[in-house]
Amino acid sequence: MDITIHASFLPHDDPEASLAFYRDNLDFEVRNDVGKGDMRWITVGPKGQPDTSILLAPPAVGPEFTEDEKRLITEMMAKGTYGWILLATGDLDATFEKVQASGADVVQEPTEQPYGVRDCAFRDPAGNLVRIQQRS
Repeated sequence: MDITIHASFLPHDDPEASLAFYRDNLDFEVRNDVGKGDMRWITVGPKGQPDTSILLAPPAVGPEFTEDEKRLITEMMAKGTYGWILLATGDLDATFEKVQASGADVVQEPTEQPYGVRDCAFRDPAGNLVRIQQRS
C-alpha cells in the first residue's frame, strides 16, 4: 500500500491573519485561495514539498453543523483547544526566533522534552496550536 498525507485541515476565523502567519512567519507558499471575505479556503504548504498542504478553512460551515456545534467549535477555537499541527525544522532556534519576532503567541520556548524531542509551540491567529520539532 502506498499512502501519503496530502493535506491537513486547520480552521481560521480571520483569513488574512492566518495567511500572514503561515506565509510570512513560516515561509509557506500559497497554493490556492478561493472564496471571499471570511469564507475563504486557503491552501498553504512548505516550499519544495508540493504534495503536502494545510487547508486553512472557515470552521463549521455547512448544513451538517447544528447551532450548538458551531458555538462549541467557536468556543474551542477561542480557548485554543480545537485544532493543532506538528511541524519539523532543521533549525528550531532560528525558526523560534523568527516566529516569536513576528509577535506570534508563544506557548512554549524551545524545550527538551522527556520523550526525546526538542520542540516549541505557538498559537496561530485562530488559536490553533502549532508545535515545531527539531528535525534529527
